[in-house]
Amino acid sequence: MKKTYNYHSYLLSMLCLLLLGGCGDGDGVIFSIQDDLKLGQQVAHEVDSTYRAEGKLLERGSGDPDVQQAYQSIDRIVGRILTSGQVKYQEEFPWTVKIISDDETLNAFATPGGHIYVYTGLIKYLENEDHFAGVLAHEIAHADKRHSVKQLQRNYGISLLLSIALGNDPGALQQIAAQLTGTLTGLKFSRDAEAEADRASVAYLAGTNYYACDGAAGFFLKLEQDAQRGGAPPEFLSTHPASDNRIQNIQEMAEQESCKTNASPDTDFLQLKKALNI
Repeated sequence: MKKTYNYHSYLLSMLCLLLLGGCGDGDGVIFSIQDDLKLGQQVAHEVDSTYRAEGKLLERGSGDPDVQQAYQSIDRIVGRILTSGQVKYQEEFPWTVKIISDDETLNAFATPGGHIYVYTGLIKYLENEDHFAGVLAHEIAHADKRHSVKQLQRNYGISLLLSIALGNDPGALQQIAAQLTGTLTGLKFSRDAEAEADRASVAYLAGTNYYACDGAAGFFLKLEQDAQRGGAPPEFLSTHPASDNRIQNIQEMAEQESCKTNASPDTDFLQLKKALNI
């Protein structure tokens, strides 16, 4: 069965590319959603293995009550976003969230197929649950809008990605996982992809009827203020290029949506910080 899928999937992808100008979501993605899921599972397994070997992956089943509390808190935050009614692949993708214990790295990233990783450095850096929800919504958008697989498709080509999704190229899999975690050059999104993720973050947060829909703007404003004080640019900005008017654009989108912009309670975020002792 695996060999049949391999042949048919590859053949379909080549026919889409050569004859139809691309299948998938109609926006340049030849991968099917099932291919997204398979690639995401392979990449997530590699990322998990890497951070587990370094002792940095906080395991959900570890039995540590603080870690369990941390995941309960972050799951409630993510759950509000996913049930906003705005996430296209809410049901199709697993949307697993994993915490990486690294207080020095201010970053988060998403793999194809909805595997989300958050560094404790980002949690430690932020003080506001709306801003944290804005970053999570932005990363969810990268997976939901299939930006990760689009960029990987441009970088590596469809046939290699299909081979990786099927578990046939562990060397390339390690390289892709390293790109997503930023240990190489990082998976850098285009400014168009960043703008789309920003727009989606506003829609996702607006749909929660809980978070300030311009939460992502607060995060970028904090980064900007720290940069003006001479702080080093975080890993997040090296892989998420920003336009000069990004904050203004998010705020204008929130105004157009006429959505909630007042702060929500920080209850879950404070519990998350307390559980992680940061």
